Amino acid sequence: MSNASNQQVLKVLVAQAAVERLPDQPFFLGVGTGSTVDLFIDALAASSKPLVAAVSSSARTSERLRAKGLGVMPVSELESPLALYVDGADEVEPGLALTKGGGGALAQEKIVASAARRFICIVDESKLVDRLGAFPIPLEVIESAIAPIEWAIKARFPEAQIARRADLRTDNGHPILDITGLRIDDPAESEDWFNGLPGVVCCGIFFKHRAHEVLVATAGGVRVMSRNDRNGQNAPS
Repeated sequence: MSNASNQQVLKVLVAQAAVERLPDQPFFLGVGTGSTVDLFIDALAASSKPLVAAVSSSARTSERLRAKGLGVMPVSELESPLALYVDGADEVEPGLALTKGGGGALAQEKIVASAARRFICIVDESKLVDRLGAFPIPLEVIESAIAPIEWAIKARFPEAQIARRADLRTDNGHPILDITGLRIDDPAESEDWFNGLPGVVCCGIFFKHRAHEVLVATAGGVRVMSRNDRNGQNAPS
């Protein structure tokens, strides 16, 4: 089996594991964006889980939910916090801080995560890293602020490479800058620093809204990482 095929099998496995953890009584659910989330939506639609409606993090996710016959509502119509948010990630470090935004939905993902009491992240084992930074750190930015944002980043991180993502506008209408060449030893401080730059709408480092649990698909099955598991003692699902 090719690496791509094997990764797809793992994504299907972890998507199904996440569905199995959903409530058996009527519930509202926050849903993220990405290829693994697409498979989660497919598995949710095929299940008997009594979803009332989903709060989506992107137009892409909303379209897939509706195509599968699942209801969608805006976060602004919530009367209380969601019990659960399910999403993927581009990187996961041992403290469950994440890099997100490869699909361009980072700001809306962070908004929906902030509206949920619990965040379950679903990934395959290729997304596990010792520290964030190997995957580009995305920034959703206001276009007129791009130049001063780039100057500030280069002043602090001379080794950083900055690229505007070609032909992409987020659902909010903004461009994305991808920052490579970084080593994120302190995700909390780095998230605050990037978010503090005037014109940055959202940074793709998720520390304040990091996962409570990460379901990790491996060749040996699905493992669970939790915030209390700082030493890598991951329990089987």
